[in-house]
Formats: sequence, C-alpha cells, structure tokens
Amino acid sequence: MRLRIDCAYDGADFSGWAAQPSLRTVQGTLEAALATALRVSGVRVTVAGRTDAGVHARGQVAHVDVDAEVVAASAGRSADPPLDALARRVDGILPPDLRVRRVTEAPAGFDARFSAIWRRYAYRVADAQELADPLVRGHVLSWGRRLDLDAMNAASAPLVGLQDFAAFCKQREGATTVRTLLDLDWHRDDAGLLVGSVRADAFCHNMVRALVGSLIAVGEGRRPATWPAEVMAGRRRDAGVRVVQAHGLTLEEVGYPDDDELAAQADRARAKREAIDV
Repeated sequence: MRLRIDCAYDGADFSGWAAQPSLRTVQGTLEAALATALRVSGVRVTVAGRTDAGVHARGQVAHVDVDAEVVAASAGRSADPPLDALARRVDGILPPDLRVRRVTEAPAGFDARFSAIWRRYAYRVADAQELADPLVRGHVLSWGRRLDLDAMNAASAPLVGLQDFAAFCKQREGATTVRTLLDLDWHRDDAGLLVGSVRADAFCHNMVRALVGSLIAVGEGRRPATWPAEVMAGRRRDAGVRVVQAHGLTLEEVGYPDDDELAAQADRARAKREAIDV
C-alpha cells in the first residue's frame, strides 16, 4: 500500500531535505523513524518538493510504499486504527523539530512529487525595528529599512506566468529553468510582517530566495520596479541579484488535483521530466 505522509519541520538544524551521508537531513531522519516504527529496513520516501538547508515546511507531503501486513503489525496492541497508531509511533520517535501531522492511505495513482500541480511558499520579512520579535527570529528575515509594499507588488506582477527563470536559478546541467509562476504577491500580516506568497508548478534551486532578493531591492528603492523583469529577460544570473537567507522561507502547502486525475497528472509530469533530462 502507498501511504501519504503530511509533515512539518523547522529547517534550522537540517542540511535540507535530501538524504546525504554524515549529514542530518529531513529525509534521513524521517526514513529512520519510519523504519523503526514499521520494524523494517530500507525505507525510502518520495517528497513533493526538496527544500534547501535552513528552509522550513508547514505543509510538506511525502509518500512511502509498504506492505499492508507490515502496517497492521506495527500497531501492536494499540486499539487505534493502524495508520493512526503508526503516525503516533513515528511522532514519538522523531525529534521535536520534525513532526508528522498525519499518515493516510494514498488514493490510487497518487505520487507525492509527480501528482502535485503546485507548491506554495511564503517568505517573511520584519522591515521595522518595532516588528523585531526574538521568538520568531528563526523564521523571519530582519531587514533594517522599511520596504515599499506597492513597489514590490508592481515589480512582482510581470514575473507571473510561463517563463524562463534562469536568471533566478542555480542551474544544473540538463535541467530546465522554465516554470509556470502562478502567483507572486506581497501583503502585511496581522503582526505587520511583510509576507511574500509565491506559488508555482515547481521551483528550481534558489529560485524563490533570488526572486525575493530582487524584489527587496525594489522595495528599498535601490532598483526600479521594472528591474526584476529586465533581469529575467536576460536569462542568466545577474550579479546584482542577492539570494536572501533561507530561514525566512517556509513551504506552506502542496496542491493536488482531484483523486481521479492523480495518475494522469503524474504521467504528464513524469513524461515532461524525462523529456527534459534527455
């Protein structure tokens, strides 16, 4: 059976999502906890979107394939349904900076990575002294100058759509930098923090943090509102684009189609990925 795992983590002390030898990663920590809870070895999870070192997640999604008998046996003497018992047991093994919110049986055709149709991130900035809060310092970027919300939204609008984001990505050989940016806008939350919300079909390495860096330059008046779009039109990394720190970024949510479209979406995304890699 395929299990869907919804999880959240504070990325500060993780070297990103992807398992790496001798490094503490979210994937490695989660897989070890699942192996212990299920009393099996070789557990491998597939994730909706790999996050970089220091990036947080509130709505990460992963899947793992496991025999139904193994799941049932892992519940032991618990009177709870097996998946509820498994989620509780895994959470008891995990460290406090990684939590499993729920474990459910995935619908037919579900793939955490390829069935996803969008990922949504938020980047939070405290751009005034009175907004500085030491209790959230690990999740909010402190910025010494007040930023112009309207200018940042004006600069964000032309970036939305199907475009080549090579100017804002750390490129990998054989990988495309073309993405569909569905939303990019800024608002102030109830605490007064400046929050950038960005949603796309997928993201390439450093894309969100580079976009935020270029828009902050506009917000503080160092660059005109037309500059980020001009940089993107150049289709290569611009030395003027600052990649902001990871700790202000959080993966908030992953979107999926209706259950009857999951398999078709996965097939489309996988075929596209294979074509790119060829």
